[in-house]
Amino acid sequence: MADNYPYFHPLYAGQMLKPPHPVARAAYAMAMWLNPNNHALDGGRASSRMEVEAVREIAAMFGWQEFLSHLTSGGTFANLEALWVAGQLAPGKKIAASTQAHYTHSRISGVLKLPFSAVAVDDRGRMDLTALEDTLKAGDVGTVVATLGTTALGAVDPLREILALRERYGFRLHVDAAYGGYFRLASNLEEEARRAFEAISGVDSIVIDPHKHGLQPYGCGCVLFRDPAVGRFYKHDSPYTYFTSNELHLGEISLECSRAGASAAALWATQRLLPLMRGGEFARGLERGHEAARRLHARLAADERLIAGPEPQLDILVWAVQAKTLEESSQRAQEVFDQAAERDLHLALVQLPVRFFAGRGCWKGAQEDEAQDSMVSCLRSVLMKPEHLDWVDEIGIRLDEAVNVNDAIV
Repeated sequence: MADNYPYFHPLYAGQMLKPPHPVARAAYAMAMWLNPNNHALDGGRASSRMEVEAVREIAAMFGWQEFLSHLTSGGTFANLEALWVAGQLAPGKKIAASTQAHYTHSRISGVLKLPFSAVAVDDRGRMDLTALEDTLKAGDVGTVVATLGTTALGAVDPLREILALRERYGFRLHVDAAYGGYFRLASNLEEEARRAFEAISGVDSIVIDPHKHGLQPYGCGCVLFRDPAVGRFYKHDSPYTYFTSNELHLGEISLECSRAGASAAALWATQRLLPLMRGGEFARGLERGHEAARRLHARLAADERLIAGPEPQLDILVWAVQAKTLEESSQRAQEVFDQAAERDLHLALVQLPVRFFAGRGCWKGAQEDEAQDSMVSCLRSVLMKPEHLDWVDEIGIRLDEAVNVNDAIV
């Protein structure tokens, strides 16, 4: 296990890896002595009650009192269930998601044998409303997936406006908030992101991952449906597991069978300590990550050697390295990545459309058509730990050293 990055440390600023809270680790370990299975009450009596209570609090965070929800092994399976239900309600109809949505949506659509349409995004990586409406005009879209917190940029789709389009075109609206869902509690978001999160109570289904911003061990996802009646699609007979209680068994409203009751115990315990409320300690941790990303972005934007991407809507930011050509810029990004790692600063690499950097600098000598149509390898940071706010200056110093070495090599 020594052959890993220090994911717990603020100098790890690469992928979406946030250490579980100590109370989550303790609760998970204690529950594992019994190893409960939350498929049926027979296998997880107390942990099933914990799951029901924990998901009720998550639903309340989104403004729902009546709902159907349960935990899953992760966001991928949670999205599978949401799109499976969507397919039951609109059989054979298309799933539409943005080109910056997680690839799991197109993959799941294939698994479900449903057609899929990728919708263009704007220059900040958000679903383009004109492109979406053009797709909807064909009349064959059954479900639109809006993403609140894309993987590459942390971009927040314009949910309020997508809800307005639903009134006109009658599609089902699913929100993939696997990464960004908890930011509904943050009070320091920009206006557009804030408006999107405020509108989330009007959608049909939501996915959120407690094992991302919810301080939980892997794997812990959650799917929520606004209409409890969709539970009818899960109906099945299993006389060998559901026989000691007339209460609802969680396996009766889930596609998954065996699931770790320890995940429910860990989430329940964490939410006892850190309630899901605005202004609370948990919410302040999210706000600190967002502020850290804004501060680092400002520092990058002031550096002529770098090209800052869109201003972060959550706690993810991207930047490219200035060069004469896109190919050279991509190569230098890899070199800065390597030099940063030599200084114990661990970043991530991502390929993005060049137009995401339009108006924030330009590659010297790059042609206009090249800048519009091509992709470039750039650097990416996820500042999701509250401690990142205290380490922004140190991150900036080590990144500056990495870029300096790269300049010297060039």
